[in-house]
Amino acid sequence: MSVENPSGDRAMRVTVWRLFFCQALMNLTMIGQATMGALIGRSLSSDIALATLPMAIQMAGSMTASIPASYVFARWGRRAGFLAGAGVSILASVAFGLGVYHQDFWVYCLGAALAGLSWGVAQHYRFAAAEAATPAYRPRAIALVMAGPVLSALFGPEIVKHTHQAFLPHVFLGTYIVMGLVPLATLVLLSGLKLPPLPARAKVATPLGDIIRRPTFVTAVVAGMVAYGTMNLAMTATPLEMQLCGFSISDSSTVVQLHALAMFAPGFFTGRLIQRFGVRPVIVAGALLTAVCVVVLLSGETFTHFAVGQAVLGLGWNFMFVGATSLQAASYAPQERVKAQAANDFIVFGTVACTAFLSGYVHARLGWSVLNLTLIPPLVAALALLAWQRARGTGRVAAAAR
Repeated sequence: MSVENPSGDRAMRVTVWRLFFCQALMNLTMIGQATMGALIGRSLSSDIALATLPMAIQMAGSMTASIPASYVFARWGRRAGFLAGAGVSILASVAFGLGVYHQDFWVYCLGAALAGLSWGVAQHYRFAAAEAATPAYRPRAIALVMAGPVLSALFGPEIVKHTHQAFLPHVFLGTYIVMGLVPLATLVLLSGLKLPPLPARAKVATPLGDIIRRPTFVTAVVAGMVAYGTMNLAMTATPLEMQLCGFSISDSSTVVQLHALAMFAPGFFTGRLIQRFGVRPVIVAGALLTAVCVVVLLSGETFTHFAVGQAVLGLGWNFMFVGATSLQAASYAPQERVKAQAANDFIVFGTVACTAFLSGYVHARLGWSVLNLTLIPPLVAALALLAWQRARGTGRVAAAAR
């Protein structure tokens, strides 16, 4: 018989909400980058195909951070790792600002690398929420923390709109000055954060190969790869395409804002959907929504097409990625989490780094229509994997019944 612990439950929820706000603050720069990164890259680089290279470097930084960050968390704790990530975010804004001020593409890319490192650390807020929550509350805790960037979506593009011309002729310099101040608030929240102690290390560690061969882990990683990869392909080049269509920075900022809201606002109820319908149906729904986005974006190039298409894309990402995160959390034991989380983030953000560069390259060389069509094959592959594993599981149950 279980005994309720109201004070413990309250403390857990307070911790999850602190993580929610930390995630929101750390994503402000990332959503701002989605609005202006490709535009700045295009203005600073001599080759338009390199416009999204800073975004690719940023994602490569996230991939690079994934493995060492996990071991820092294991050695010194979650809070110490998150504090370091916030500090690196401040340095990233400084480098971004210097790159814009001196019109130096490679200094700007340095800022992208640092931003990627800090964002790679910030990806672990959802894992911290999973560890702090009770098993019953875990899907909602993960979804809630992943909804933190709703605040980023509301304020990030607005900061870009109102500060990008503050220090003309250095467009966007004012934005990076403001972005550099945001992590200071994160440091304040982290100073009072209380997280559960790390689980004891197993005397005999599970080999990484055993973890990554588990069907549930494979499904979670593939779903995460496809969710982030397809979203990144279509989103990264959107400000570039809108600029070619004659839209202003304010217009593209609004589209990114709608996209980001659709990515993160459903986090307030995605956990409930998973609890009610199961994780795999939610992932499938996300893949189908992403396919709908392709249809919308190929139907025209009005503001409405961009806005609706990117909003649907954001919703599809949310269902797929929250589902993938919940599935992954069920694929390993507590003492295996360091290896499992590091492997997951390394694979997922390695994919995102590649798609960030491919987005600009394909857009520059092959065009907007071809870029959007490239989303379809990975979606089909993810759905096929889910269907195969479901059939495999059903077959095993039937065999056991005989």
